[in-house]
Amino acid sequence: MKLSVRGAAEDMSKDKLVGTGLLLLSAVVIVVYLWLVFFPPVVGADTFMLKLTGAVAVVAVFAIVGWIGYTLATTPPPKPIEEIEKEIEEELKKVEKEPEAGKAVEEGKGKS
Repeated sequence: MKLSVRGAAEDMSKDKLVGTGLLLLSAVVIVVYLWLVFFPPVVGADTFMLKLTGAVAVVAVFAIVGWIGYTLATTPPPKPIEEIEKEIEEELKKVEKEPEAGKAVEEGKGKS
């Protein structure tokens, strides 16, 4: 994969373009939302917008709570600390034995 200065500059300009678009979209949505809530063109539009906002907020919050609950319910429990300590001790014993085996092999070579 070949990267050039020109390619990086083009990527930056794309990022700036996307960022500018998101900024403008956000500003338009804010203005339209406030207009519908405070100066509704149709009777009842303000109430509908507030109900919609509340419903979206509640759904978003409880979707996140549900996702956390699902994750907790389906994730296996961690190993007990005693089991982890036992595995670490076994690994340490293996590591301590390896240098001794290496010395024995080297000593055997030296005697030949």
